[in-house]
Amino acid sequence: MLLRFAKMHGLGNDFMVVDLISQRAHLSTEQISQLGDRNTGVGFDQLLLIETPQSPDVDFRYRIFNADGNEVEHCGNGARCFARFVHDQRLTGKREIAVQTSNGRIVLKMLQDNWVEVDMGEPILDPEMVPFDAPAQATSYTLEHQGQSYTVGVVSMGNPHAVLMVDDVDSAPVLELGAKLEQHPRFPNKANIGFMQIVDRNTIKLRVFERGVGETKACGTGACAAVVVGQQQGHLDSAVTTHLTGGNLAIHWQGPGHTLTMNGPTAHVYEGQIKL
Repeated sequence: MLLRFAKMHGLGNDFMVVDLISQRAHLSTEQISQLGDRNTGVGFDQLLLIETPQSPDVDFRYRIFNADGNEVEHCGNGARCFARFVHDQRLTGKREIAVQTSNGRIVLKMLQDNWVEVDMGEPILDPEMVPFDAPAQATSYTLEHQGQSYTVGVVSMGNPHAVLMVDDVDSAPVLELGAKLEQHPRFPNKANIGFMQIVDRNTIKLRVFERGVGETKACGTGACAAVVVGQQQGHLDSAVTTHLTGGNLAIHWQGPGHTLTMNGPTAHVYEGQIKL
């Protein structure tokens, strides 16, 4: 069969977006991995699937698969591209869209100039819910790996994140250390690893090693997690501009008990079809 898709990106974090409302298909883990190959397939960081909702209080179901074929819980940059896709394809006329993810409900709001605001919900700080192996909740934890100790903040934005503070994000060992900490045994579902440089109380620089993908040009949930960790540790105010390799995101969080919002751009690259 021929599968129609769109290629999109948010700050260079790129996606293959597939509408499974107007067409039917079942993609296996192996097929997704093949499609994600940048040499022999379409190539992407994540595959985004648009499906009919399973609940009356949402407009769509949103599923995310990493390039290795494994399904994951959340993707902030992908959520923005999801909103633009369903709007551009006239699957909805709403400017505010409620979406069902694998572990909750998020709200996407279309702004001007193809920017989208995502209500990411409340950050999860309870280690058991992240999940992360720790006796009690804290603003920082120590990870031991091969005789080295690393201080991290831990949070879930619907998916698990560990955030390290670094002096210079450009020289941080993102590929080497990110790959090691991603699979640390204290994260039973693995984790995304962020490397954050504090510029001032309203600005950070960030690089993220994404679970099952590697380093990406931007990670929306990683930007949110970094701001949460920075606030929890007393370094950041409520409104923060996050500078990623692919561009900037605006993050706003007023602290525990409040939902977090993320504003950022989207880009449509091309549409195509591929034979499965």
